[in-house]
Amino acid sequence: MTQTVLHIDSSARLSGSVSRDLTAQVVERLGAKEVIRRDLATPLPLLDEAWIGANFTPADQRSDDQKATLALSDALVAELERVDTLVIGAPVYNFTVPTTLKAWIDLVARVGKTFQYTEAGPEGLLKGKRAIVVIASGGTEAGSDIDYASRYLQHMLGFIGITDIELVAADQQALDAEGSVQKAKDAIAQDPLGPAGRANGAACPRRSAKRSAIPRPGFSCIARHKAGVPHRQTGSGYPLDPV
Repeated sequence: MTQTVLHIDSSARLSGSVSRDLTAQVVERLGAKEVIRRDLATPLPLLDEAWIGANFTPADQRSDDQKATLALSDALVAELERVDTLVIGAPVYNFTVPTTLKAWIDLVARVGKTFQYTEAGPEGLLKGKRAIVVIASGGTEAGSDIDYASRYLQHMLGFIGITDIELVAADQQALDAEGSVQKAKDAIAQDPLGPAGRANGAACPRRSAKRSAIPRPGFSCIARHKAGVPHRQTGSGYPLDPV
């Protein structure tokens, strides 16, 4: 049972955003006792030389200034450690995630805190958590060869130990906006977000070998809309579509 959710939105649109609307529906459906909100419309700082220097200084040797430099990153990591479920809204901008979401990832990917190096290779430290990723795009087909957003998020979440990842996709809105969004809303309303829904095979159908298939390893799909027309490299859809 979901107890605590970290709800992250990264759309630049504060109103009329498909990804924001869908993440809100997912969070409501989960019925968590506590929801921690992180809206990346208020941008996080980018990594700079001072941050890098502080991060690679042993914790017991950091100056007060270096501790202050890492304070926000420490707080973001603490949010991750505290929750059992992440809900991430990720509109596709130019085939990948928004820069605001990338900034959040940069601040939480911390060696010794969210991952570590072992003789067997990197090991994520945030195990036993679950992530539900909402992808919204104008022209990019979720799971296709040009979808660098969902694949990047899958990799980074897995890198820090979160391997139970599900996808809600309202993709290719430029081809059928109403159908794409409604398919995702219907899937959320049918509540496939719990273990029963995943066990009943709510994954996306596989496509031809010429295209990347969903689900990828460790990346199941709750819902996606296939418009029934040939795949087109029409770009992210932003700012043409309210992702």
